[in-house]
Amino acid sequence: MLSVLRVHLPSEIPIVGCEITPYVLVKRPDNTVSNDDVPETAPVNGHHIRYRWYRIQSDRKVAVCSVHPTEQATIQCLGCVKAKIPVAKSYHCSSRCFSDAWHHHRALHDRASSAVSENGAEEEELFGRFNSTGSGVLNTGVTGSASSGQSPGQNNGPVPSYPATVAERNGGETWFEVARSRTYTPMADDIGHTLRFECVIVDAETRIPVGATNTVLTSRVIPAPSPTPRRMIQVNDSQGATPSGTFTVLSYNILADAYATNESYSYCPSWALSWPYRRQNLLREIIGYHADIVCLQEVQSDHFEEFFAPELDKHGYQALYKKNTSEVYSGNFNAVDGCATFFRRDRFSHVKKYEVEFNKAAQSLADAVIAVNQKKAALNRLIKDNIALIVVLEAKFTSHGTDNPGKRQLLCVANTHVNVPLECKDVKLWQVHTLIKGLEKIAASADIPMLVCGDFNSIPNSAPHTLLSIGKVDPAHPDLAIDPYGILRPNNKLSHNLVLVSAYSSFARTKGFGPQAEQRRRIDQFSNEPLFTKCTREYIGTVDYIFYTADSLTVESLLELLDEESLRKDTALPSPEWSSDHIALLAEFRCMPRIRRG
Repeated sequence: MLSVLRVHLPSEIPIVGCEITPYVLVKRPDNTVSNDDVPETAPVNGHHIRYRWYRIQSDRKVAVCSVHPTEQATIQCLGCVKAKIPVAKSYHCSSRCFSDAWHHHRALHDRASSAVSENGAEEEELFGRFNSTGSGVLNTGVTGSASSGQSPGQNNGPVPSYPATVAERNGGETWFEVARSRTYTPMADDIGHTLRFECVIVDAETRIPVGATNTVLTSRVIPAPSPTPRRMIQVNDSQGATPSGTFTVLSYNILADAYATNESYSYCPSWALSWPYRRQNLLREIIGYHADIVCLQEVQSDHFEEFFAPELDKHGYQALYKKNTSEVYSGNFNAVDGCATFFRRDRFSHVKKYEVEFNKAAQSLADAVIAVNQKKAALNRLIKDNIALIVVLEAKFTSHGTDNPGKRQLLCVANTHVNVPLECKDVKLWQVHTLIKGLEKIAASADIPMLVCGDFNSIPNSAPHTLLSIGKVDPAHPDLAIDPYGILRPNNKLSHNLVLVSAYSSFARTKGFGPQAEQRRRIDQFSNEPLFTKCTREYIGTVDYIFYTADSLTVESLLELLDEESLRKDTALPSPEWSSDHIALLAEFRCMPRIRRG
């Protein structure tokens, strides 16, 4: 007969919107053991497994900190109550918690104020009691019912709460059945409450349970942290232009699960590093940008097939994928990552796909120019398993009005991750040069705008960045000093004819005040690139780019950059709010009408 051997949960803390799939180990009649489901529709020897989920609620509740949702709140920001900000965001566990989060927290006040306040008097009333250190008027000692004595905040949304102690669940405890499936996705009503999962073997004919019921309790459910949305900032004042001829492109290294370890990111809570949480948070972020083209790096092959492709398909995206080669990689084959490119079916159609495997290019290079006695050592240096995915799309819209009726608008999009160690600068530059030469061949065969997106692991003004943005590398560039096998010689071959420009350099060319001025402060004045696109405890710098052919495309707007202060001072990426160690880049483009010659 069937029997349940073991039941456990995949993560320590359940989060709203993050699916929970318990691990249920089952012994079958033939003595085989598996974690496969045995549903009522497919019983085994007349038995199946029945599942139940319950939400446990207690009479006595306390408020939860908005920054550290596993901690009890002790103070409340009255500014949030006055500004009609969701009350859940007003609670903090300590004065230091509130002070550390102040720059991020005040942005909520600023946005709420600009949306509802029409005169200065109201703003003064809202902010007047806060001083420059971030301390403010706080409701202290929020330990009883969060709704008592707080009528101004009752319309701001539900107060997150949880049972004060496990012992208090006796007596005043109520169970609400919430699901009858193996998996369950916590909802807003579950915030602050413990969930109970039960599974039992059931006789398919009599529907009577057989044997003991297996039970496991979760920690209290916490709300998914929600960062302040990033705005699109206009960089080109197109007179009389219509949005129908524009399209948006997102590039994002999402941090593969295989690399998201507690050892590498000890400052990030382990629950926020878990893949069940991160995948939902990443999906919410990606979908929220509404990009027409999405270029993702570090997408594991199993996660592409099982999650990203089907989930983005629901939102109207077609998916293309190229997995890294695995000549060097020795880990789990399913955990090999690669590049995924998605595009909206209502905006583009797929024309062609090119796959670049740098390992194959390395073999060809070794056969052609490297001495026989150095070939093995050279290949050991050159082979890094990296790839590039190039797709040609046809737009289902036109930027040219009636200038070129019936003319196809093609677009070439390259997506890559140049994952090469710092000490192999020659290999990094060689891979970028190899990709560019391949794009030149495509450009020679068709009059086509180009985008080159990805994580190049190259800082501004490095040789790879210089090659991309200027079109050549000076033979005196310091990066060329490292070339033990002569793969970069002669140096004059390190050039190309594509007119590539970094999209985010457009911020440096903006004028005026307001958001544009704010973004200019987040751009390096020497390179015109963002101050950072990757921010961990150990490293902060720019390695991600969206390059475009400036003779065929113009940048209309860009997704605002984050600043270091918005990443709270005891935090880095990834964090509960942002689930990658990189930030997403997003640019809006317009195709330029071609000048007729002759």
